[in-house]
Amino acid sequence: MMNYNLFDKEVYINRRKELKENIDNGLILLLGNEDSSMNYADNCYPFRQDSTFLYYFGLDMPGLAAIINVDNNDEILFGRKPSMDDIIWTGPLPSLQDLASLVGVESTRPYMQLESTLASAKSKGQVIHFLPPYRPENKIKLTEWLQIPFAALQQEVSLPLIKAIISQREIKAPEEIAVMEEAVSISADMHLTAMQYAKPGMMEYEVAAKVEEVALAANGRLSYPTILTINGQTLHNHYHGNKIEEGQMILMDAGAENSMHYAGDLTRTFPVGKAFNSKQKEVYNIVLNALNHAIGLLQPGIPFKEVHTQACIKLMEGLKAINLVKGDAIEAVAAGAHTLFFQCGLGHMMGLDVHDMEDLGEQYVGYTDTLKKSAEFGWKSLRLGKELKAGFVLTVEPGIYFIPELIDRWQTENRLSNFINYNELENYRHFGGIRIEDNFLITPNGSKKLGKHLVKTADEIEALRG
Repeated sequence: MMNYNLFDKEVYINRRKELKENIDNGLILLLGNEDSSMNYADNCYPFRQDSTFLYYFGLDMPGLAAIINVDNNDEILFGRKPSMDDIIWTGPLPSLQDLASLVGVESTRPYMQLESTLASAKSKGQVIHFLPPYRPENKIKLTEWLQIPFAALQQEVSLPLIKAIISQREIKAPEEIAVMEEAVSISADMHLTAMQYAKPGMMEYEVAAKVEEVALAANGRLSYPTILTINGQTLHNHYHGNKIEEGQMILMDAGAENSMHYAGDLTRTFPVGKAFNSKQKEVYNIVLNALNHAIGLLQPGIPFKEVHTQACIKLMEGLKAINLVKGDAIEAVAAGAHTLFFQCGLGHMMGLDVHDMEDLGEQYVGYTDTLKKSAEFGWKSLRLGKELKAGFVLTVEPGIYFIPELIDRWQTENRLSNFINYNELENYRHFGGIRIEDNFLITPNGSKKLGKHLVKTADEIEALRG
């Protein structure tokens, strides 16, 4: 018996009902994903359904699409009838009608009729709303079905549909929060396993293998490729070929996607040996203080850009205390001096995608018509800037990164030398980087950390490593 990992069908019926109420007219086209070949036709990447299709239709298998006709309140699921070859290779499969009934859809049609259905709607002058495609096969389908030049496809996507979906998906319902708690708890187990298992002399890939094992053993998968590296100054370092040695630190950014496809996203930095050295512990506590300060600011109504700014100020105050920067911390952040040490954003939305709804456009997910995303170095990597609302789920992940190439460039340009002590900074040239990240639900009065407890203070980590 196949486990479909679905919420109650009323959840999907109500989600679609709300979507229809927020689109004035026309036809909404939601494409599921296909299997995608890796190195030859029958050897495919692990299948991952489109998240928006999952949100409204829940069905986690390739070869599906759906139309929601706002004009006549009709919903149609399109799919293919299983052939005998399918059954031989995969076992008995449910009918399209059986699948549709699981999520409260009454009408079904063969997938091959999708093109003619769209052509009929187009001939009647109906508006066809579709989302920005990110899979090549879906881009090709849309260009052929809708007679839109490939280069113009992105300009023809439906902004009303994008905004309607974001306003709905960004507020997490109780049933979503429950499964996100599970995903974050699995993620915590992944990190705990790494901290318990890693020993000097191992290879990074040995630890990464144990981390992925935890996700798989919980009937999940990785929500993104694991970052597990002794070179923490490289923000997205997926290389796992280094030997880990005493005196180094491991920065691990890893999360689980559970069976319902909701994500967790946690980061910890820990010593390869039993304890941080004094310099490492100083910087670690600067990052932890910035994290705790940012957490204390989380509540409905505060712009996340302001939370980011305040965390940056706290980082600069800490760096000033160890003589790496000078001057007023608020002025230093206003000038952008913090971006030598903290080049990325403080956090992002999280849900069915680890960077939730990023395929719909960061400007719409993380910003507003009046609050535009910055193009400046450091600030341009802040994925979330807008005011927080109760029901948002987001990450908070301050860090300090000593990137030798960036330090050299700034020093050569004598950039912001009124704030940065370049001579002292030379002593941290090979330090690496530290990041600490947790996941939070915004509540009516503040925030709630998701998932089980995972050691976070330097003392807790050293006790575990010891």
